[in-house]
Amino acid sequence: MPISVFYEQLIQRGEITENQISYSTINRLLKKHKLAGRNHMSFHPEKERKRFAYDKVNVLWQADLSHGPYIPINGKMKKTFLIAYIDDCSRLVPYAQFFISEKFDGLREVTRESLIRRGKPTIIYADNGKIYRSETLQYACAQLGITLAHTQPYDPKAKGKVERLFKTIQTRFYPLLKADPVHSLEELNERFWQWLEMDYHRKKHASLDGKTPHEVFQSQLDNITFIEDLSILDTIFLKRAERKVKLDGTITLDKKLYEVPSQYVGQKIEVRMDEQAVYVFEDGKKVVKAIPVTMHDNAHVKRGQSPFAVSDTSHQEEESDDV
Repeated sequence: MPISVFYEQLIQRGEITENQISYSTINRLLKKHKLAGRNHMSFHPEKERKRFAYDKVNVLWQADLSHGPYIPINGKMKKTFLIAYIDDCSRLVPYAQFFISEKFDGLREVTRESLIRRGKPTIIYADNGKIYRSETLQYACAQLGITLAHTQPYDPKAKGKVERLFKTIQTRFYPLLKADPVHSLEELNERFWQWLEMDYHRKKHASLDGKTPHEVFQSQLDNITFIEDLSILDTIFLKRAERKVKLDGTITLDKKLYEVPSQYVGQKIEVRMDEQAVYVFEDGKKVVKAIPVTMHDNAHVKRGQSPFAVSDTSHQEEESDDV
């Protein structure tokens, strides 16, 4: 606990009185015996840290998720989560957005928008959270030529710049919501994006020699690599799986049946999916959408001939040969 709280506890418990021992005395004694301050090693030994910052933009983006404010959704108060990236050099936020869950679909949206708006980083540096360890993110970064690096477990201070960003948001943006509450997730994000662009990006930063994040980032536009074919972002963040197509032309995903063209019967196929749809891929390209199976509708569908069925003509020819 803070030394001030410890001092108040001693007084409340009758261990000391203010007239007997001052706060400065307690403070000095605790630090002398390495029980407080920078020398406090009793419970949380710290590794040696050195402050660093890249001198070029888009070399490293720090990524993280933070708990956001509660907002009304369908008559109930829902907790929000803020997913964000911050450029290590300029402190500019490539993109950030509030969601009502901590699922990967939020990270997919934030990563996609960041790449479109601010170009491609060399390294993405994140913690060991589930969404940042997902195979989908690893595949996407590999395909884009981005190195995905992770901090040591239980070491949030390793991502000091994004943690500092969240603290700035808590002290400068959240108080505005108390004075003028929002009434939907859409309104929360609109207010946040406006604050981010007009306030945070335009304020002089102590670590940037008095420059703003916007000024530093704009001064290095010639060093930024943008993705030439943005259509690739529509598929590389899809979750991947491999399935064998059954004789009835279906596959099972998350305990649900999906129908694929009969040409894939008996074959192993690659499928990629998000929360909206499932697609069949061949050689890294989307070829067809898998259709959710509805048992009632299938009872009235006229089926095409199975590729494994023996045709009537060949059967008749066999009979004539026997005669």
